[in-house]
Amino acid sequence: MSVLSYLTDRASYAVLSTNEKSSIDTSIATLKNRLAAHFKAEVIKREFRFGSSTRGTILPRALDEQSDIDYMIVFADSQYTPQTYIAWLKRFAEARYGTSEIYQSHPTIVLQLNHIKFDLVPATESWLNGLQIPAGSSWISTNPNDVNETLETANKNNASLIKPTIRLFKYWNATAGYPYLSFKAEKWITSLFYWGCNNQKDYFFNVFDNLSTGGSVKWVDAEVVRAKSIIARTRQYEKDDMPASAENEIRKLFRE
Repeated sequence: MSVLSYLTDRASYAVLSTNEKSSIDTSIATLKNRLAAHFKAEVIKREFRFGSSTRGTILPRALDEQSDIDYMIVFADSQYTPQTYIAWLKRFAEARYGTSEIYQSHPTIVLQLNHIKFDLVPATESWLNGLQIPAGSSWISTNPNDVNETLETANKNNASLIKPTIRLFKYWNATAGYPYLSFKAEKWITSLFYWGCNNQKDYFFNVFDNLSTGGSVKWVDAEVVRAKSIIARTRQYEKDDMPASAENEIRKLFRE
């Protein structure tokens, strides 16, 4: 197996299976029903899924224990404080998912099920401010799916290699102890230029070529230096016509 075929294979593996997708869809349907049963009809204005699961960049839990489903609940009445809505969702989760792990991770309520984790995000909406989510004791405007269209366009313009590149990077990020926030990494990778890149290996290596060191967090820098060194050795093995050594080297990136 070449480095290119190995990375292509890993990117394909880092996709939710049909069973996982079905399980998530079932859990979302259950969540909708339980929200409707818990709150009066006029309390919730609308609700929807957002985040990596809507972009095709979510990883299976086997590859990323932090994989979750972002789910926004927009409340009709916007007169209360952010903590009030968070408390409502916490009481809902405790009442309707009593045996599950539930905790607050501002600005969300985390609902940990056996197969997936939900981040329940309270929001309000107005003509003037649009969607708003909690930011401490105040509110901040948001467009939760703003990156989706940008990603779709970039992926289409780059031979459908941006999404698998993001999945590969997120897989590395998970094995490296999460040096980067997932959402910010996705936006950054989408914004990069990929001049001269022709295949999955080129795209993936280009991301690491653009990573910088010299930040304030030493362990993050150490992980980046390690990754860059592995890629440099992989490239050298390929240049020396040593494909087996190159493949063995790139596997180290994911701690295989």
